[in-house]
Amino acid sequence: MTPTVLYIEDHPDNMTLVRRILQSEGYTLIEAKTGFQGILIAESQDIDVILLDINLPDVDGYEVARRLRKSEKKTALARIPIVAITANAMKGDAQKALEAGCNMYISKPINIQELLEKVAKFVYKDV
Repeated sequence: MTPTVLYIEDHPDNMTLVRRILQSEGYTLIEAKTGFQGILIAESQDIDVILLDINLPDVDGYEVARRLRKSEKKTALARIPIVAITANAMKGDAQKALEAGCNMYISKPINIQELLEKVAKFVYKDV
């Protein structure tokens, strides 16, 4: 079975980069351009990992993470790994993402090797 990753990201260049990286490694990528679209997709499809931009046009990624963790439509979202990917690299930003429900934090610009390692860590639990 091909692992499925949901990437919630409004910037087309970042989306293209992550799409190329993950698809080249055999992942299925589902794309959402807004936080609310990402929530709807996560609640309606089987996802293995969620990559979540923090600075979204409609609602910030912290709120998206909180809503996913408390979803009444799909209780399994409480356990789906969420990786925050953001340019917010100030002291305390990583902690804020973790407190909102993210499992991990990656800062932009995206390091290809780091992204692949962190996604694989959640998809293939023994990596």
